[in-house]
Amino acid sequence: MSTAVRAKQVKGGQGIRKGLTHLLSLPRGGADHGHIYRHVREQTMALVSPLSEEDMVVQSMADASPSKWHIAHTTWFFEELVLKKFMSNYRPYHKDFSYLYNSYYNSLGERMARPQRGLATRPPLKDVYAYRAYVDEHMALLFSSADHGDGAESVWERLSPIVVLGLHHEQQHQELLLMDILHLFSHNPLCPAYKRAAPMVMNDATQHGWYDYEGGLVDIGWHGDGFFYDHEGPRHQHYLVPYQLGSRLITNGEWIAFIEAGGYDTHEWWLDDGWRWVQQKGIKAPLYWRREGRGSSSAWHMMTLYGMIPLNEDVPVVHVSFYEADAYARWRGYRLPTEAEWEAAACGYALSGVFLDKGHLHPQIADHKAKHQFFGDAWEFTSSAFRPYAGYRREQGALGEYNGKFMSHQMVLRGGSCITPEGHMRLTYRNFFYPSMRWQFAGVRLARDMEAP
Repeated sequence: MSTAVRAKQVKGGQGIRKGLTHLLSLPRGGADHGHIYRHVREQTMALVSPLSEEDMVVQSMADASPSKWHIAHTTWFFEELVLKKFMSNYRPYHKDFSYLYNSYYNSLGERMARPQRGLATRPPLKDVYAYRAYVDEHMALLFSSADHGDGAESVWERLSPIVVLGLHHEQQHQELLLMDILHLFSHNPLCPAYKRAAPMVMNDATQHGWYDYEGGLVDIGWHGDGFFYDHEGPRHQHYLVPYQLGSRLITNGEWIAFIEAGGYDTHEWWLDDGWRWVQQKGIKAPLYWRREGRGSSSAWHMMTLYGMIPLNEDVPVVHVSFYEADAYARWRGYRLPTEAEWEAAACGYALSGVFLDKGHLHPQIADHKAKHQFFGDAWEFTSSAFRPYAGYRREQGALGEYNGKFMSHQMVLRGGSCITPEGHMRLTYRNFFYPSMRWQFAGVRLARDMEAP
């Protein structure tokens, strides 16, 4: 398959637009905002419905948060950044909640240290639910009053962008909540299942191939109407030399070959920081992989949101770090794509895939009819550091803390995963994690220069 990137960009525009949901661009008006607001908030509550109260108060590591905290923090966002600023007679639910449920906003005051969130057994869960109901009730009143008050048009111009940001913020936490629950359950010797397994989509396994891209001068970053995070822009140009991307994500079976070839024991494939990390942590396989059985009858199993299951070799590998992804690519004789290469290639495809809305909480076998897997299934590591685009300017105040202050020592991932809400995804979305992190649903796509044999 050989197609110019420029041609693919023009061809892909309408397909991408059709794949976006109405959450990206809300019309002005309380009824529309109220409807989408309720939908997103109810979706979060549906995600915690399989959990017990005990499940929701425990914190399994410093980078994770208790489910109870996620429920409270996403409520805190609307109280702190919307109700306190746009409802003149609003009375905060509890004076201490601003401290307990602030995440990292220095401009909004002191906060509880992240590694200690699991220690806050009080307030009890029922009080957090009451807090959520109280804020939801006042948000409904705000939507109604903003529709009928004086200067409604002016109010919506200021209110709507923050409400939509808050909804996307909550969708981020929906994915984080599932990541954190899986990490928590992986430490339980009973290996509990969060949910009964959905049937695997049994597509025919596909051979790994290559897609060709002619490169040239390409436009990267958000443009047009609708919501986007500030770090997705401004739109700018990149020059790309001709390159190839893998036709699908790397599978568990292909990763087993890396393990069996001594991939985790051979320094030449690893960046120096990665090699030090592997040795210090004793890393021998992706996170959540376990060898079950003895001798010749032993086999790989994996902890998932469906509990401990036998490893399916045709499913995309997930829960690997940037260090591991980079080492695997080097072992194969290739590399990871840059985020500009990824975006220029992915714009040729409709924004559809295995997202949270599909009901599968684990990646699926690549569809042999549409095997690109650019969107959904697994976040794809790029070789690009999370840095500002040319011309980027951080906003002032709390909103300026949302992304800009994290542009240091992190790597960009693209495309979304099986637990990303579909309405949250965009072609230009830049996710980012530190290179050693791997509790996110992250996988690998290979890249190589066109001249490579």
